[in-house]
Amino acid sequence: MADISDELIKLERSAEEARAKLAGLVGEEYQAQWRSWYEAAAAFQAAVTAHAKATGQPRHEVEQAVKKAVRHADEDPAE
Repeated sequence: MADISDELIKLERSAEEARAKLAGLVGEEYQAQWRSWYEAAAAFQAAVTAHAKATGQPRHEVEQAVKKAVRHADEDPAE
């Protein structure tokens, strides 16, 4: 498993929250939220690339590890 930072987790969580807010929006509201999501996703992708390069880890492994960590953190163990 790739070594990941809390900052990467925060960036991915922010991008996912922005993506979720797209649901039900139309028109200008959708476009504004889409830009917000796009910027958050781009920031996450850039941070993953920089982290992978700095640590010598495969980029795809870093991205997968972060996404897995975010998804598992969001799961409710009571369900």
